[in-house]
Amino acid sequence: MNPFRDYLLPPGTLPDARTVLGARALRAFGDGFVSLLLPYYLTLLGYSAFEVGLLVTATLLGSGLMTLGIGFIAHRHSIRHLLLLASLLMIATGLAVPALTAFWPLLIVATVGTLNPSASDVTLFSPLEQTLLTRAATAQSRTALFARYSLIGALIAALGAQAAGLPDLAAAHSSTSLLSAIHAMFVLYALLGAAGFMLYLRLSPALESAQHEQPVPLGKSRRIVYTLAALFSVDAFAGGFAVQSLLALWLYQRYDLSVAAAGTIFFWTGLLTAFSHLAAAHVAKRFGLINTMVFTHLPANVFLILVPFMPTLELALLFLFLRSALSSMDVPARTSYVMAVVSPGERPAAASVTAVPRSLASALSPTLAGALLTVSGFGWPLVICGALKIVYDLTLLKMFRAVKPPEETGD
Repeated sequence: MNPFRDYLLPPGTLPDARTVLGARALRAFGDGFVSLLLPYYLTLLGYSAFEVGLLVTATLLGSGLMTLGIGFIAHRHSIRHLLLLASLLMIATGLAVPALTAFWPLLIVATVGTLNPSASDVTLFSPLEQTLLTRAATAQSRTALFARYSLIGALIAALGAQAAGLPDLAAAHSSTSLLSAIHAMFVLYALLGAAGFMLYLRLSPALESAQHEQPVPLGKSRRIVYTLAALFSVDAFAGGFAVQSLLALWLYQRYDLSVAAAGTIFFWTGLLTAFSHLAAAHVAKRFGLINTMVFTHLPANVFLILVPFMPTLELALLFLFLRSALSSMDVPARTSYVMAVVSPGERPAAASVTAVPRSLASALSPTLAGALLTVSGFGWPLVICGALKIVYDLTLLKMFRAVKPPEETGD
């Protein structure tokens, strides 16, 4: 018996969930350093904050459109095969970025590739993996499993953020140029995609066998899913003003930080986020999924609004850390809630439909944030992000506090 392996999966969870968690960890490591290196790399190529914002918008817009496509075809294809195709796209993305320097080719790669400028998973992998994890879990273990999924993603992404400093280190202590070292990190991103491909090959066909209700288009759950999708899109639009790549860009500009220093900062914010995911399952069990989503999110957004008003880097980081300790506790609760309030067959469609508006809405705001950062060094994008998220929190509480998942009603 391996105590760590036993703890990794909640009781009653199928072993295949461990494979999905492993693939999530590999992708999170790549996302962690890419989200910081991408704006740094683009500024080295001579692009302005506005152009960086456009490329970040393209990555989120492309993810949203591809996730929408997945929602339309998931009920006709093997989820395992779709994950394998997504891994091949991740490999191609990692190899294409260092080969290109012109804006328009990079914009195309950003749109059709798997680059993730966010600390969270906004790619087409996410709804597919969520569906498999729901099949692998019982109703009682579902939130705890999603908490581990989010924990692993945030924890490994924090390590990835720390690894973003490796190109500076290599350039300083070897004959390797800074651009060559950054190119090598994108190749590493492609290799992580290849490792994920190998993991997905190990998934058991049992997760897609006849014992599971097969995917169908949205039916009786359409109204609640569309309403949640609209609300989540407000949250995502707000979050686009402060995605990790743009937050890093603001720190570079405001405090003249190196990418290595920013990597260390996001390593610690990532750790705080990771362990907040773990606490989310226990809080949700005690107070309910909706209450967990709202009452942890509200103070986090107040902290974010205060960040740009701080007179020193130390105080700004204090409020960033406080925000990170609370801001993502809603992630496993949100995922679990969506999976709980729809029928099993509708889950792939529900995961895609709620993810797509988030990606599309979050794709609109980075360009606006980039424009704001171009004309002002003050962190207006952070203020706007926090204010809009507060509106989302209060609206979600009013509309869904009484709509409880089966495990909270005893059904």
